[in-house]
Amino acid sequence: MLEIEQNFIGGKRVDSRSGDRLEVRFSYDNSLVGTVPLASKVDIDLAVASARTAFDDRRWSGTEPQQRQAILTRFAELHAARCDEFAEFVCGENATSLWCATAIQQGIAPQNAAYLEAARGYAWEQRVSSFGDQTETVWRREPVGVVAAIVPWNAPHQSALVKLFPALLAGCSVVLKLAPETALSGQFLGEMFTEAGLPEGVLSILVADREVSEYLVSHRDVDKIAFTGSTAAGQRIAAISGQDIRRYSLELGGKSANIILPDADLEPVAQSVRYSAMFNSGQTCIAQSRILVPRASHDAFVDALVADVESLTLGDPREIETFIGPLVSERQQRRAWELIDAGIAEGAKVAVGGSGMPTGIDHGAFVQPTVFCNVDNAMRIAREEIFAPVACVIPYDSVEEAISIANDSPYGLAGGIWSSNREQALAVARQVRTGMISINGAGPDFAAPFGGFKQSGSGREFGGAGIDAYVEHQVITM
Repeated sequence: MLEIEQNFIGGKRVDSRSGDRLEVRFSYDNSLVGTVPLASKVDIDLAVASARTAFDDRRWSGTEPQQRQAILTRFAELHAARCDEFAEFVCGENATSLWCATAIQQGIAPQNAAYLEAARGYAWEQRVSSFGDQTETVWRREPVGVVAAIVPWNAPHQSALVKLFPALLAGCSVVLKLAPETALSGQFLGEMFTEAGLPEGVLSILVADREVSEYLVSHRDVDKIAFTGSTAAGQRIAAISGQDIRRYSLELGGKSANIILPDADLEPVAQSVRYSAMFNSGQTCIAQSRILVPRASHDAFVDALVADVESLTLGDPREIETFIGPLVSERQQRRAWELIDAGIAEGAKVAVGGSGMPTGIDHGAFVQPTVFCNVDNAMRIAREEIFAPVACVIPYDSVEEAISIANDSPYGLAGGIWSSNREQALAVARQVRTGMISINGAGPDFAAPFGGFKQSGSGREFGGAGIDAYVEHQVITM
């Protein structure tokens, strides 16, 4: 068991002013993983004041970009060296299956590398002739200021570093607010940044409940909010930020469509759903959980998908052969069961799975891998983010109808297209209103912008576009 006795504020461990502590429990067997201080508003004030001072005296914001890049390069090396250790810890904290936790941790190194590469070529300051060549213009990109970064529990290090790297590369100071479910693993980041050479005061890492988190969002000395989480929470952050015209970027929910075109080979597509829809037990914002299939191929595809889903191993997430572990909490489990029952009540057919515990398992926050077939896109299971291993197979009669169904969603974060003709798939992809779409299972490009349309968010992460989210533009004409 890990007991964190103090908060991490401004690069040092500091006694909590609240005295309250949070227990982190493993949702597979409810065992106690560890405890950590729960921040109060006074702790938030201390962290923000530390960040504000560090920003205003320019100990970090005033350094050369190359100096900041060197320190973050060192951090990236330190973090990558502990990849397997962190994967095992996260697995035992939020119940992500070990194979999945390892895959997520391995993806952080190229994510960090893409940010560093973008920073090396970033136009921090340019001198150009002004329009009409009458004057000279100095175009500067300055750090936005003090950032409150609020991250979820499903990929704790990835979601923290996707914000910390661009913010710190830009010269910002940061208060990182961890999710209570993964309040322990994020603590390792603090000392690692200090070891890498980050100056005192620049970074704080805290855990807080909803009330105190909202206090951080509304804090008068915070210049920008960077948030990943639910659309409902994002709407609240946008409303609070709007009162003070505070900058914000939001990476929110999704209900992504996976369009199988008529010429696609059904067997490999059916086998890919375990990754596109059920990765991390379905607890990913980019899950392609709406699967659009030609009506003539619907039954054959469902049969192939059911066969693959039935082969998945459920159980202790710490075992490497376990593909589907429990959800992060019983609260998440209950919500998933409620939505599965709603799908049945609305007339969708369960091809495999359903609500209730999996056969042979009597403990843990499990949701059976579930496939609904002949789903209507108006049903709740096709419109709401379930965050569980639940997929909906929706038949269509024409490619135009498939595009229409894909776009008929309040979300627009990710998606997929499968076809034996890449140019045809590309033509369809260009008509889908979503921020990221893969063809034939292609992986993400960490140098390209990531973010969503519609209620899936505002702003972009990854690479140069991610750094853009943490700068202000200053123009000086001479």
